Amino acid sequence: MPIEVRPAIRFDDVRTLVGPKSPTANVCWCLSHRIPSKLNNELRGPARGEYVAGLCRQEPPPGVLAYDGAEPVGWAAVAPRSATSFAHSRRIPHVDDLPVWSLWCVRVRPGHRGKGLSHALIAGAVEFARAQGAPAVEAYPLDNGDAKVDLTMAYAGLRGNFERAGFTHAADTTSVLAGHPRVLMRRDLR
Repeated sequence: MPIEVRPAIRFDDVRTLVGPKSPTANVCWCLSHRIPSKLNNELRGPARGEYVAGLCRQEPPPGVLAYDGAEPVGWAAVAPRSATSFAHSRRIPHVDDLPVWSLWCVRVRPGHRGKGLSHALIAGAVEFARAQGAPAVEAYPLDNGDAKVDLTMAYAGLRGNFERAGFTHAADTTSVLAGHPRVLMRRDLR
């Protein structure tokens, strides 16, 4: 069955991809770059999931999910940069004043990796942003060359995957993740 990428409107499916095993855990839920730091620190345990459930009911939803049949197997967070912490980042520059969208997290479930899902997720996130009127999509992947990257820290994506998806290098950043520099990649949708 082909992989299908759809807007993340089903909270249970989002929870499958980014929710913790324990509902009381204070882990990411892919909120770290989506909400202000103060709110991110205040949301504890189940409140984090409740916040994400609210995002799934909003327009636009918080990203896209990849499905293999009915099973959610991948996640990509994409939103207007103005609604993320990247709007005020000191480490990730703004190239211009274009109201771009940010794509900052790509996650594939264990057992489904190595099947091209990250490519499908990037393409699906771009199409989702395009459908919402985005003039361009930015990503901030690791510039790892041929070096291995810890899968836990590969959520930002890899430069090569974004290049294959039609993104081009727009700027260097001062951000480093897992020992690798991050670069600003952009795909123009105009």
